[in-house]
Amino acid sequence: MNRIYTGAVAGLATALAIGAALWWFGLLHVGNLPEDSNSEMALEMPAAAEQAGMATPVADERAGVDMSVTSDSAAGDMPPGTVMITPERQRLIGVRTAMVTTEDITRSIRTVGSVDYDETNVAHIHTRVTGWIEELYVDFTGKSVERGQPLLGIYSPQLLATQEEYLLALRAQDSLGTSRYAEVSQTTRSLLAATRRRLLLWDVTEEQIAELEERREPQTILTLYSPITGFVINKRAYEGAHVGPDTELFTIADLSDVWVTADIYESDLQYVREGQPATVTLSFLPGQTFRGRVDYIYPYLAGETRTATVRVALANPGTTLKPGMFANVELTTRLGRSLVVPEDAVIDTGERQVVFLVLEGGHFLPREVRAGLRFDGRLQILAGLEEHDEVVSGAAFLIDSESKLRSSMDSMAGMDMSAQQN
Repeated sequence: MNRIYTGAVAGLATALAIGAALWWFGLLHVGNLPEDSNSEMALEMPAAAEQAGMATPVADERAGVDMSVTSDSAAGDMPPGTVMITPERQRLIGVRTAMVTTEDITRSIRTVGSVDYDETNVAHIHTRVTGWIEELYVDFTGKSVERGQPLLGIYSPQLLATQEEYLLALRAQDSLGTSRYAEVSQTTRSLLAATRRRLLLWDVTEEQIAELEERREPQTILTLYSPITGFVINKRAYEGAHVGPDTELFTIADLSDVWVTADIYESDLQYVREGQPATVTLSFLPGQTFRGRVDYIYPYLAGETRTATVRVALANPGTTLKPGMFANVELTTRLGRSLVVPEDAVIDTGERQVVFLVLEGGHFLPREVRAGLRFDGRLQILAGLEEHDEVVSGAAFLIDSESKLRSSMDSMAGMDMSAQQN
């Protein structure tokens, strides 16, 4: 029992020390300290503070302000931890309140990325025959080309021989196609069709074959044309060079659409989905915003940074966005409607989250809550409050200290009385 009594005394001493600190804080806010700062009276707690559950008046004689804090017993039948603070002291310590409201919850993720080519709009130009480049029409990297524009001309003995075969088959078709012998007629038609397919497989166009049929002379130079409109981003074609099917002559990229790839932390992946709107801005274009959508989320994470790559597809009118540029990316997810309070209304102790409800008559009741997302200075409340509840949003930590002080003093007083009875 002596241990209990000793613990009660120690706890009461601690509570009085906290009370003294709060009292001193109140004096500092009034702005008038006693003239003799070394005086014992300047730091002495009022005698009534020694009695748990009694009113604790702290008054500044110069300001004439009553900063009383009333305990639970004086406040009436209130739940444990309830504190009553006079309006004067609420003003001095900066108490602010706010209503619990229901709002649309959005989660914004801001990251950085880089502009890249749309790989689905990139063409790699090869030849399917072996030969030499005789003519080069696009002679530098970065040049813009149009769909159907000539890129180069190749001399290929292999292609020249095939054209000769086609012309022979064409003449045979003209002379023997109407033969009364069905087998002869069928053979000439089959030979012509086979030679024609070989020319098409070697990138000879229908227009070039039609021109061959009309001229009845083989073309010594095979011209390759651009399959898309875009810019040459890689060039390995040089006049006079020997090339074959394994040589990539040009790489052409269409920049009317681009990709922006950005890294997202693992913890934010739950808020990202394909098709989600995305906003892209660039530092060198202040005030200009590009809007796109999340096109793809790569199915792996970088081992060192624990981030996933997200791809945003963007229209690029005027080819303003250049591959390699850095960009700011913002992804916004709507999470529905929920209760919210100001962020500073919630006290997070590490073990629990607490707000103070505003009751009638200057009373404040601690209420444990479960908080969710933070956004724009607001905090989502998942449990513990209802809409239109009023909570403390400023100086909540001071009221929390006062509440703990009162609870400790009441508990110590009860233990003291129990010890005396025993």
